[in-house]
Amino acid sequence: MRLAASVGATLIVAGWLSLVAAAPAASPAPRATATHTSARAHVPVVLVPGWFDTARELAALRISLLRAGVPYVETLTFEEPTGSNRRHAEEIDSVVEQVLAETGASEVDIVAHSMGGLATRWYLKTRADAPVRRAVFIASPHRGTRSALLAWGDGREEMLPESEFLRSLNGGALLPDGVAAMTISTPIDTHVLPGESATLPGVEDHTVCCPTHQGLLRSDDVFYLVLDFLDRTATTATHR
Repeated sequence: MRLAASVGATLIVAGWLSLVAAAPAASPAPRATATHTSARAHVPVVLVPGWFDTARELAALRISLLRAGVPYVETLTFEEPTGSNRRHAEEIDSVVEQVLAETGASEVDIVAHSMGGLATRWYLKTRADAPVRRAVFIASPHRGTRSALLAWGDGREEMLPESEFLRSLNGGALLPDGVAAMTISTPIDTHVLPGESATLPGVEDHTVCCPTHQGLLRSDDVFYLVLDFLDRTATTATHR
């Protein structure tokens, strides 16, 4: 999601030194080859944008995945990019069904950025039989973000910490059994405040230093983390 440039610049200048000083060690990003394992070669990938964003912001990641050998990558543009995650979840459901029909696959992998991760989790929470194998959440404010005060639309209300939507989303199991997940964040993210909101208990997490919130989508380290996660032959995880 985007914030006003002047506000973002002020936050970055004011907090840069303290954020970098306190930043946890970045997770080493494995380097993957362009040859995919047969275990996932048939699994299509769906990319989900964040607040105010469209498929355009996901273009670099989509191109990188295709060049690495992923055979099918679909990107979403929500009808109302600043709208409700509940409505966005319905659109994700429709796109997933469309992808399955076009590819003949039985499941998909989802890579979501920012608020798109909340819509993805609502989709998984409200559709028990969602045909999703793996989910990657890049800088998603799972417990809300104070920066939503500067946003607008129904998405703004839902991203505020302690919102009714977030209480419902985080009540009970965080993710369905059988869906492997990973979170990725940056220690200088001025959009997800506090930064811990980008993590989920019991879910594999990686901190990458030091792209911006939007820069994570163009980071080579993030790309290789995503590709490695999608390429794994098996993942056992519980989400609580």
